[in-house]
Amino acid sequence: MLDAATTAQLKTYLANLRTPVELVATLDNGPKSAEMRALVETVVEQSHLLTARFDGHADRVPSFAIRRADGAAETHFAGLPLGHEFTSLVLALLHMGGHPPKEEAELLDSVKALEGDFRFETFFSLSCQNCPDVIQAINIMAALNPNVSHVAIDGAVFRDEVETRKVMAVPAIYLNGEPFGQGRMDLAQIMAKLDTGTVARAAEKIAAKEPFEVLVVGGGPAGAAAAIYAARKGIRTGVVAERFGGQVLDTMGIENFISIQHTEGPKLAAQLEQHVREYDVDIMNLQAATELIPAAEGGLHEVKLASGATLKARTIILSTGARWRQMGVPGEEEYRNKGVAYCPHCDGPLYKGKRTAVIGGGNSGVEAAIDLAGIVSHVTLVEFDSQLRADAVLQNKLRSLPNVDIITSALSTEVLGDGEKVEALVYTDRLTGESHRIDLEGIFVQIGLVPNTEWLKGPLQLSPRGEIEVDAHNATNIPGVFAAGDVTTVPYKQIIVAMGEGTKAALSAFDHIIRH
Repeated sequence: MLDAATTAQLKTYLANLRTPVELVATLDNGPKSAEMRALVETVVEQSHLLTARFDGHADRVPSFAIRRADGAAETHFAGLPLGHEFTSLVLALLHMGGHPPKEEAELLDSVKALEGDFRFETFFSLSCQNCPDVIQAINIMAALNPNVSHVAIDGAVFRDEVETRKVMAVPAIYLNGEPFGQGRMDLAQIMAKLDTGTVARAAEKIAAKEPFEVLVVGGGPAGAAAAIYAARKGIRTGVVAERFGGQVLDTMGIENFISIQHTEGPKLAAQLEQHVREYDVDIMNLQAATELIPAAEGGLHEVKLASGATLKARTIILSTGARWRQMGVPGEEEYRNKGVAYCPHCDGPLYKGKRTAVIGGGNSGVEAAIDLAGIVSHVTLVEFDSQLRADAVLQNKLRSLPNVDIITSALSTEVLGDGEKVEALVYTDRLTGESHRIDLEGIFVQIGLVPNTEWLKGPLQLSPRGEIEVDAHNATNIPGVFAAGDVTTVPYKQIIVAMGEGTKAALSAFDHIIRH
């Protein structure tokens, strides 16, 4: 099941086990069960503290439990935790075996103090880069608190359950049989939903902070670079972010980050945060900014947060990035995660054998259509323009696929469904004005980005597209307020460009401080 290099790496990690752990598998005579048996046997061979049994009686087959030695805690995998989920398997073994999770002590104490019955189920796909964060977070909870149980379920293996429960996007989290959350969530976000006092306590701590010399709003590549360069100047630096990593967390493969031939978004985001934490930077995560109040002459700028807290700073660097653009048609929001999706890598496996459409003919749209064509029965690519805008090599690959249709000069006008799931896409032919219907089960929207600037309308000068207007030094029209990355008018929305812009913004902020 595992190659020699992976097995050796696993053996090294499992040297950190402190107490015995038992794996209990529930199998049948099918090929998936045979694969699971091979995986479990390989894993337990790597540590004398691991043992395996194959007499489990779980409801889902194949599956296996990871149990602490005293039997007080366990977590389950229904399906093979390979691909993106192999790390989840390794961490579950370590945490059940007494190795401490890398989370803040206060947050872990909150998990241990939870009272009640928390039965979590998480549906995942092996190609989903957003799923591991959720699975690893809830597995930590199960390892620390006997009131918490968790089953991670591979939707591609348990398709009947996916259909019955109408799971159309992953990760999909259920708590005690009811929907709890959708999409990427980390431990702090999950605990904030379970323990409402967490938000109030965090806001109270933030409100008590002294003013910063540089406050970075946003934790993507631009924000991380700005924080590092500001901190290296020895000035008091803070980062407040809705989610550290930003849009990079939703990016699958990255092959144009100079000197790194290939990486993945979540991995790069984790490395960015680790690098920032090497400096004296105050990171305030899971905090959404709601208002910018420019400083009066000689005063401090203020940023109000959704939690009710307010932060003050001599200079501000705005790096709130962008988000996926929506079609903005009737039915889109109603059927979001019910057939309308924005991540083909995450949700594509749930549409195996089904009919889908991809909206958008740029690189991201054509790449999505190519990927989906290998999974679904048919893909229709719908483009507003008269021609595709993707690179020629991608277009050639797309046109070579037998189960793909391409429609250009098409304006998407409506998403139709039966109240529970998508049934069709309606579009208008821009050349003839005729309306057409495409019967399908899934729609993947890939039509670019929208800057996250709704909260900045007013004192800040924005372009007609809603981007923050900046000069060559990343300065905005407000003295002492700078901006960087995808949220600005700087062309070419690329990770490496955002990092350079964040660096410039930090250096400009430092220059502003020493001159005023």
